[in-house]
Amino acid sequence: MLVMRPAQMADLDEVRRLAADSPIGVTSLPDDEDRLRDKIAASEASFAAEVSFNGEESYFFVLEDTATGKLAGCSAIVASAGYSEPFYSFRNETFVHASRELKIHNKIHVLSQCHDLTGNSLLTSFYVVPELVGSAWSELNSRGRLLFVASHPERFADSVVTEIVGYSDEHGDSPFWDAIGRNFFDLNYAEAERLCGLKSRTFLAELMPHYPIYVPLLPDAAQEAMGQVHPRAQITFDILMREGFETDHYIDIFDGGPTLHARVSGIRSIAQSRVVPVKIGDAYKGGGRQYLVSNALLQDYRAVLLELDYAPGKPVTLDLQAAEALGVGEGASVRLVAV
Repeated sequence: MLVMRPAQMADLDEVRRLAADSPIGVTSLPDDEDRLRDKIAASEASFAAEVSFNGEESYFFVLEDTATGKLAGCSAIVASAGYSEPFYSFRNETFVHASRELKIHNKIHVLSQCHDLTGNSLLTSFYVVPELVGSAWSELNSRGRLLFVASHPERFADSVVTEIVGYSDEHGDSPFWDAIGRNFFDLNYAEAERLCGLKSRTFLAELMPHYPIYVPLLPDAAQEAMGQVHPRAQITFDILMREGFETDHYIDIFDGGPTLHARVSGIRSIAQSRVVPVKIGDAYKGGGRQYLVSNALLQDYRAVLLELDYAPGKPVTLDLQAAEALGVGEGASVRLVAV
């Protein structure tokens, strides 16, 4: 059984294996032992802390195969983007240039660097092994953390954002970076992202242009890359779009990938999930529907994917294996939402 749970320091080697295969641009999952150790330590401290509002906490989850102890994926939530440093994005805007005398009225697409999204909660570090891409287990790896938000709303902001990795070619070159960022740093895209993963995006972002960039002046390849999704990031993009996230307003300042945004109240896994009592019974024989099911705990948070014969308004029947995986017993409550 695959179980989503908080990462532990004992997972470090397995997490690094996942990080080594994550695509360029996932700077929140660097292939660096020290950074990953710090990430897990910060997560452990966050799960252990008593929290009444969203601050500097970060919550790192792993998807464990309980039969083998191997990790099949990971994902994370940062409680407040830009808590210790600004969270930069490019905002899509329209400037109007008009001349009454010449009877000309032009609308020009521009990009303005901003940190509008600072303070929102941030979904990061999504990775799932290739054989699970497109499966319901990918849904668990991504949406399981949204069920955690639903159970602990005081720990998070009213809105959630995530940066989706943008387009780069098979050589790791990004047309958007080459058109903008490379003019300010003597680095290719892959090296810039690697440096950000080891240090911080902020020191590079602060040297990027702070004046509006007129999109029509960019090369065609850079314009076409704006808002495009890297093929290996398509799965998380698709999942979150089905969750109700929007794409139109912001893009990443390095590769031009879309920055998704949603109000917590409008996210499907949060708005449509239900807290129901548990009844322990026999294993379900099939023919039901798949659900994501989680407990409401902190350090012992667990989420799984189950096929259930659930009827709204009634208790949900779990077999002993599922109940043990979730750490719940008869009469306890779980949160569930349909896949």
